[in-house]
Amino acid sequence: MADDTSSSLTGAPRMGAPQEPQKPQGRKLRWPLLAIVLLVVVVGGFFVLRYLDTYESTDDAEVDGHLEEISARVSGYVNKIDVDDNQYVEKGATLLEIDPRDYQVALDQAQAEYADAQAAYQAANLNVPVTSIGTTSQVSSAEADVQTAQAGVDAAQHQVMAAAAQLQEAEANNKRAQDDLARYTNLLAKDEVSKQIFDQADAAAKTGTAAVEAAQQGLAAAQQQVKQAEGRVAQTQAMLTSSHTGPQQVAAMQARARAALALVQQKKAALEQAQLNLQYCNVVAPAAGVVRKNVELGMNVVAGQPVMAIASLDDVWVTANFKETQLEHMRPGQKVIISTDAYSRDYTGHVDSIAGASGSRFSLLPPENATGNYVKIVQRVPVKIVLDPGQNNDHLLRLGMSVTPKVMVQ
Repeated sequence: MADDTSSSLTGAPRMGAPQEPQKPQGRKLRWPLLAIVLLVVVVGGFFVLRYLDTYESTDDAEVDGHLEEISARVSGYVNKIDVDDNQYVEKGATLLEIDPRDYQVALDQAQAEYADAQAAYQAANLNVPVTSIGTTSQVSSAEADVQTAQAGVDAAQHQVMAAAAQLQEAEANNKRAQDDLARYTNLLAKDEVSKQIFDQADAAAKTGTAAVEAAQQGLAAAQQQVKQAEGRVAQTQAMLTSSHTGPQQVAAMQARARAALALVQQKKAALEQAQLNLQYCNVVAPAAGVVRKNVELGMNVVAGQPVMAIASLDDVWVTANFKETQLEHMRPGQKVIISTDAYSRDYTGHVDSIAGASGSRFSLLPPENATGNYVKIVQRVPVKIVLDPGQNNDHLLRLGMSVTPKVMVQ
């Protein structure tokens, strides 16, 4: 009895009674918890995968922009440098100065040569109208002289004809007078005519002889006048022929005037080049940005030698090299969130354009896959991402900085 009582009090199983198996409480809660965790993982994974499908990202990206290489346009010694390394300058600011004395001398010489060419052109241009007017008047005067000389020839020829007629008449009269004198001489010897009639016949014969001689002299004088008139005609015709060369003379003067004008234009171009060379002695910033110097004071630089570089910070963008497998849903205009390695902030922008070739095609030595040793490699294509307005007003982004863009493709 005591044993039974003690057994019942302690709760120990009695000898010979069947025992029921006991189920642990932790095993009852394990499966619901595993189911909840699995559900959370599946739902979370679904949303994670869905979120990952909404953007494409790459860490092969950097800040890009305009890097202005500045070279000297004239040769000479550097007299002055107005900027330091990493200094921000505005567009048009003077960066350095090359010794301008040689170029000032060249400018003075060009100005003198230009003035001399202008004076020569003015003189040649003034002679053209003078020569033209003089040639026209010479032709008119020569034509009038030819007509006058020809009229003189005609008048002299008429005088010759008249003198010849007078000579014929005088010779006829003289022959009659001489015949009368001979007849009266015979009659006077026979005393058949008076002395008075003989004297009259003798005087008439002498007068006839004198008239013939006068008529011969008049004919000779008229013939001489014809020769003189013909000589004047020949002279005036020569002058007329000479005056007809006036257009050639005018053309020659015009050609000289055009040559003088061409020389003026040539000297003007040389003057403008000398002015430009003098201006090029002052090297100015073509754009605003941060300066990097490649020159020192006193250096002798030559034309085309790079002396400085300016990194423009007002117009920067991101060049991101995405894998070709990431471009399926990427389009221009899509929103981009850009995180930087340098600053704990994000920038916003949008896809501007996608390059027309992969980065390997833009390399110095593009791969040649026709050699037979082709290995397929996922290519990367540059994508230009433009920042939204006002994102880089503080100019914190510098060219070459590493960034990580996320392009929202959905």
